[in-house]
Amino acid sequence: MLYELSASISQIVQRLRGTHLHSQIERQAKECLHQPDIKLESLKEDVRSFLKASGTVTLTSQLPPSHPAAPPEHLKEPLAYMRKAQASWEKRVLKSLNSMSTELGVPLARMRPAAEQKELANKWNEMGTDEPDLTRFRPVYAPKDFLEVLISLRNPNHDSSEDVGVRSHWGLIQVPLNVRDVPQLRQAYSELNLTNGQLGIDDNAHIHPGLVAEQDSAAAQQYSRQGCPTGLRAELWGLILNSTNQPQDVMHYEQLKAGVIQHDLLVDNLIYKDVKLTASNDDYYFVFEDFLYQVMLCFSRDTVVLEHFKYNSATPPRSYIQGKAGDQECEVVYPPNGVIPFHGFSMYVAPLCFLYNEPSKLYSVFREMYIRYFFRLHSISSSPSGIVSLCLQFERLLQAHLPQLFYHLRQNGAQPLRIAFKWMVRAFSGYLSTDQLLLLWDRILGYDSSYLCFLFLFHKHTHTHTLQAVLADLSTLKVMPLIQIFLFATAI
Repeated sequence: MLYELSASISQIVQRLRGTHLHSQIERQAKECLHQPDIKLESLKEDVRSFLKASGTVTLTSQLPPSHPAAPPEHLKEPLAYMRKAQASWEKRVLKSLNSMSTELGVPLARMRPAAEQKELANKWNEMGTDEPDLTRFRPVYAPKDFLEVLISLRNPNHDSSEDVGVRSHWGLIQVPLNVRDVPQLRQAYSELNLTNGQLGIDDNAHIHPGLVAEQDSAAAQQYSRQGCPTGLRAELWGLILNSTNQPQDVMHYEQLKAGVIQHDLLVDNLIYKDVKLTASNDDYYFVFEDFLYQVMLCFSRDTVVLEHFKYNSATPPRSYIQGKAGDQECEVVYPPNGVIPFHGFSMYVAPLCFLYNEPSKLYSVFREMYIRYFFRLHSISSSPSGIVSLCLQFERLLQAHLPQLFYHLRQNGAQPLRIAFKWMVRAFSGYLSTDQLLLLWDRILGYDSSYLCFLFLFHKHTHTHTLQAVLADLSTLKVMPLIQIFLFATAI
């Protein structure tokens, strides 16, 4: 228990380090040391009591409970077969990236010539007008590739014949993880019941007039569970994520920008390609093309992102300095943030462009959203908020409460998860209209969990339509925000 507590404290301190909140705490702590009423012998208990009473700071640990002697990789992911599958997937992705580099004769990284640096600096705010030749580049992987890996997951210690039943093998995900049933969902997400006011559905939902002025992050997070008003969403999200855009945040962004201008990475081409294939062709997001390039390119250089690998089941990919292959001293994380972008990755950023028009603020909010939530949507783990659990939860819920629809789709060669997976991996970005998407993301921040990405369901009348009508016109497939699950849940 002491080891687990120590690990949690260490993680929280690391997450705080370098933030505005950390500098505030450090400065005020030094001032408090000179006050006569501060007693060192009772300091720990005094701080704990104050935080509990004030509710102004909410600190959560991403580390799961585990045996005190467990090695670090077991803290991140306790199941051996999940760790093995994630490691195998990482090798496959890195091999694909290295093969692309070799085949195209493009180095993983290079210093830009002075003339190229100057040109990029001049067109930094107009990168969308550039039309580089990207025909040779392809996404390293797409969500459908990742789904095939999840489908193949099996627990070697589990005998599936023990739980054979009428519906045991309807779904694609065949791993024994615990997921919630409808009563448990109702209890866990009681604020989402439609008897409570919900912004986006109920125009008369209560709006706390002093919420932003009070700068109470815990209250903002609780409030976000029932939706944020459009005019306050940007400020409330910044408050929840502790993204204040202080001078040091702006300076950090400018340093990342300088890194982009100085060095060209192979993954830059993947970013350009992804934006061109996704956001640039989206009616909602094509106008933000410049912002997307700026944020994504800076994100790829940000080593602060590496901190999330302390609680992510994944490990950052590594490569060698050119000409030094095999030399352990020349091994480096590549890309510097440890995240290889896949097809659709830029859609994590696109909706945030509606909220923030200052690049440094947009960047800091996206980075925090990624290291808290989005990383779980493309890594293999047994976490309740991970993509494996989300897929299993979706299949179990749909199979239990809409069995005719599930069976009908399956019999016609349209496994429901194959349809829904790309929606969940992108956290519904590009599939829900922006206003509905932001209402969904309100709840993700409110409950501090990407688990809510599965909470969509067909409207309770939709399953009476024929499969042909659904497939002919996807607008008849009513994809609702998570709140709509309770319309169905209360009707069964």
